Amino acid sequence: MLFLLSPAKALDYDTPPHLATHTQPLFKRQSAELIEVLKTRSPQEISSLMKLSDALSGLNVARYEAWSPKFTAKNAKQAVLAFNGDVYEGLNAKTLSEAQLGWAQEHVCILSGLYGVLRPLDWMQPYRLEMGTALVTGHGKNLYQFWGTQIADYLNERAAADSSPVIVNLASEEYFKAVDRKALKARVVTCVFEEFRGDKYKIISFMAKRARGLMVRYAVEHQLGSVKKLEGFDAEGYRFEPSVSGVDRLVFRRRQGD
Repeated sequence: MLFLLSPAKALDYDTPPHLATHTQPLFKRQSAELIEVLKTRSPQEISSLMKLSDALSGLNVARYEAWSPKFTAKNAKQAVLAFNGDVYEGLNAKTLSEAQLGWAQEHVCILSGLYGVLRPLDWMQPYRLEMGTALVTGHGKNLYQFWGTQIADYLNERAAADSSPVIVNLASEEYFKAVDRKALKARVVTCVFEEFRGDKYKIISFMAKRARGLMVRYAVEHQLGSVKKLEGFDAEGYRFEPSVSGVDRLVFRRRQGD
């Protein structure tokens, strides 16, 4: 199985990585092409395009200028250790062993507006470019058109090693849209995480994000190899709910205090 995650806006390049093992990102040529487009935009244009404050647009313009096609220990960090949002707090990769991160490298893919797909140990230079950004390039009016079938083609290549390829979608709708479903050959299983609020269960965004990271950690710790084993996920009070789940939609619920 392959597990798909979204990236995070928050980054941590201050904490030194606890391992030196790394790989090079796979779509460096495409990333460099996007950087060249971004370098032509002024801070004001970046602010408008990405709906950022002046300070954040200035920071990211500086990141684009500093971005290099050569990735080194000085300018880059392993992606799973560099991302620092709700998903990655749930995953807590800095406490995983080198062997566990090695398993993650073989089974986890992080979707990215700039990098297309990142493996956990791929070196990544800091950036901000959300997949939903309407960045016009020679390939179209947005990043979905820029990436086209490339992400799906790569996932097909990765999944081909399995006799019954399965992709576990733990990415947001914005990012999963970058995977061309018509081109994707593998079965897709989506995990949904709900909280009891008031008198019903509902998805709470930041909790669902953390739960996605917790699910990947659970998969890494147990080296999950089948969809059925996903049902055992029980971190932080979540329980699989078969009555509201489907074959390809697994629902996990929890009540506060459980």
